[in-house]
Amino acid sequence: MRQVLYIVGILLLVLAGAMLLPAAADWAVGHPEWRAFAVSSGVTAFAGGALLFANRSTAFTLDRKRGFLLTSLSWVLLCAFAALPFTLSEYRLPWADAYFEAMSGLTTTGATVLTRLDSATPGVLLWRGLLQFLGGIGIVVMAIALLPFLSVGGMQLFKTESSDISEKSMPQIKQVATGIFIAYVALNLACALAYWAAGMTGFEAAIHAMSTVSTGGFSTSDDSIGHFKSPTIEWIGAPFMFLGGLPFILYLRTAMGHSGALFRDPQARMLALLVMLASLAVAAWLVETRAMPVADALRLAVFHVVSIVTTTGFVAADYMEWGAFPIAAFFFLTFVGGCTGSTAGGIKIFRFEVLAIAIRAHGWRLIAPLSVRPTFYGERKLSNELFASVLLFMGAYVGTVAVTALLLAAFGLDLVTALSGAATAVGNVGPGLGNIIGPAGTFAPLPPEAKWVLSLAMLLGRLELFTVLVLFSRAFWRT
Repeated sequence: MRQVLYIVGILLLVLAGAMLLPAAADWAVGHPEWRAFAVSSGVTAFAGGALLFANRSTAFTLDRKRGFLLTSLSWVLLCAFAALPFTLSEYRLPWADAYFEAMSGLTTTGATVLTRLDSATPGVLLWRGLLQFLGGIGIVVMAIALLPFLSVGGMQLFKTESSDISEKSMPQIKQVATGIFIAYVALNLACALAYWAAGMTGFEAAIHAMSTVSTGGFSTSDDSIGHFKSPTIEWIGAPFMFLGGLPFILYLRTAMGHSGALFRDPQARMLALLVMLASLAVAAWLVETRAMPVADALRLAVFHVVSIVTTTGFVAADYMEWGAFPIAAFFFLTFVGGCTGSTAGGIKIFRFEVLAIAIRAHGWRLIAPLSVRPTFYGERKLSNELFASVLLFMGAYVGTVAVTALLLAAFGLDLVTALSGAATAVGNVGPGLGNIIGPAGTFAPLPPEAKWVLSLAMLLGRLELFTVLVLFSRAFWRT
């Protein structure tokens, strides 16, 4: 437990340091809101320093049990402290709203309770962008280094030497994490420069880049990307969202000389194929039923398909006005998500691929019961244990969405809002469907109880369900 609290202390100190940036932004323009971030930074630094010094230890090991506890506890506590500026700033958000906003930021969900973003202070806007930047890199490192070690929902398929959390392998983990961080920052810089060249201000470009590569979706405007009314910006955003939805370890392998690593990866190929087919289908619908020009239909279809399937949540238009087919398509894409080892949420592409392999293998056994046909995912042989793990995860995922939707309905939400809100929270997507939480709305009108349920749903979805659920088992605490 001491090792867990020690690491949480370090993370809180990093968060406290990040709070100084929006404080400086507000101070630079003479806005008194800088005090909210300064006070929040001081409180967070004190808590982090106390945990750090109270739990110093020379021996450092992180076994499976501590791994589960660290992953869940760090996200819960970081969100609690990250919510402080929202309660102290001009918005004066109630604690349920502030925690919801912080959880949405750090889990890169992108759902928001804030309005009047176009007139918000630079500090608040920058803080939201920083939360998604920090959450994005934290998610990638966790997915690469920790989740395979914990064997969560089939993640052991991606287990490598760098996934074995032990004292012996820590230097390898540091090397991998450093390489991924460099790739992550490079993508953010490239995206920001492209947005800036396309007409955004430098401030807008930086914040939108942090939200794009992290597949988070926070914007500086209530109208999201649609505020800029720029086809160029939309065509820039789509590929960078797609890159954020790819496994970041592949960027590292490419940089190390493994040319073609991105193109050979089964997840990357399947994600590209899905985006292409879904975009063409939605574009054809818009041309046929809405008499939209082909160029506009293709641009809007590609942008929104990529935004939904990578769980970014940016919107350039109110797709609730497009008709039943795009709405239904986006709802189902909410469940898919991007690749494992990316900043995207959802069930993940690889689990659907493993499910398809399992169905095909079962079909062959029905046709030829005595035949022996080994199953592979890429170059890796699949075991029955991994099949079971993936199937259990997908069942638990759908069950979590169902239970969350029932709870939201119990708080008085209509069926569309409850079901899409549950799906978008567990999938870490952002906007839902309907007039309340749809692309033109926010989560602000929801009752506080619903926001707490959605905050938990976002956490469950981001940490791959079982990482959190196992903590509610008596056996976990007895061992």
